[in-house]
Amino acid sequence: MAKNVRVRKRIGLRDIDKLGPGEIVWDELVTGFGIRRQKGTKVVYFLKYRYRGQQRWDTIGRTDVLTLDEARKKAREILSTDVDPRKAKRKEPTVADLCDMYLRDAQSGRLLLPRSGRPKKPKTLATDLSRIESHIKPLLGDRGISTVTRRDVENFMHDVAGGKTKALDRAKVLGGKGTASRTVSTLSAIFSYAVSHELRSDNPVRGVRKFADNPRDKRLTNEEYMALGNALRLAEGPEGKSVWPPAIAATRFLVLSGWRRGEALGLKWSEIDISRRTVRLEDTKTGRSVRPLSHPVCEVLKTMKGFKDPGFAQGLVFPSTKGGVQTAFRESWVKIAALAQLPKDVTPHVLRHSFASEAFDLGKDQFTIGWLLGHKREQSTTAGYTHPAGKVLLAEADIVADRIVELMSHGSLVREAQVVPIR
Repeated sequence: MAKNVRVRKRIGLRDIDKLGPGEIVWDELVTGFGIRRQKGTKVVYFLKYRYRGQQRWDTIGRTDVLTLDEARKKAREILSTDVDPRKAKRKEPTVADLCDMYLRDAQSGRLLLPRSGRPKKPKTLATDLSRIESHIKPLLGDRGISTVTRRDVENFMHDVAGGKTKALDRAKVLGGKGTASRTVSTLSAIFSYAVSHELRSDNPVRGVRKFADNPRDKRLTNEEYMALGNALRLAEGPEGKSVWPPAIAATRFLVLSGWRRGEALGLKWSEIDISRRTVRLEDTKTGRSVRPLSHPVCEVLKTMKGFKDPGFAQGLVFPSTKGGVQTAFRESWVKIAALAQLPKDVTPHVLRHSFASEAFDLGKDQFTIGWLLGHKREQSTTAGYTHPAGKVLLAEADIVADRIVELMSHGSLVREAQVVPIR
């Protein structure tokens, strides 16, 4: 090993690259902070300090993991505290511990969403749990909370996108860029929780550039609407014996209303006023919501009135085979989409986007479309009102739904559109 050379100067990136074996460079900006190379090619940041009269050396991190500014910041934090950093590291919670703390508070309702001020819903918690167990814990779980850097997060994102967690013999673990970006978003929320509980001073996910999402511009073509209409009629006949009838009705409801899938599958009879063609949803993605019901949608609801199933004990409009909220709707949708020979990228959410696109083609403004779809901005404009949906909105819902019925019925309208004069 070369002779131990000590130099004091303001450390720069060139000094890291030029540092030879056994060399040490001390920083002029932070007392006791420096870089050194012992063996091989690895260069580490270190801090020499005194704790209760004893001289200590603490390795802050490698130069290929931490940036120079990050290492200096950590050195200043160590010097500004009365706690021995080496003991603190031994007692420090890991990322896995942090995830468990985050989930406990979220499940108990103590963790509120920043925008709505409401606790996370069970479905969102289940998604968080899946991302934590499938990706975050396997790749970062054993790391101390304070040791995770932005570069670690970037490497984590690319590992998930490349399928590293999928290769860990874990069943049903998906990789890909979309999964990676969404998991990084969950990781950001977890580290924001750590900052709010003073477990670390910053969020290492902040500033990480995620993969671009694919734009959701997919909509059903006229031919695909026609194919879907034929498939629903087939599913109701002998060819569709394996398709659960409420799932068929739920699909019709989605395509004619533009609702979110979870809203439709959780819909209860107590929320519906058929006589006024109005639904008042107490708990949606955007909070309370009042929706108009078109005549075609009401016809779908009436067909479910006579359906007898244990799920009706819970008051669900579209119950599952076991009596609760439909958890296997995806399987039914796959069967219906196969009957229609729809492309694989046509999902239930595409039905919602297609409804909005048809409304736009019919000349409806954004405010009207937002009301029909239950967007928060439009709903919050009259959030204090409890009156049923107005005649104008009911007429607009009829026009859009009738157009979709026409597309699904080979050009024949089920009923004539009603014209309501607007003052």
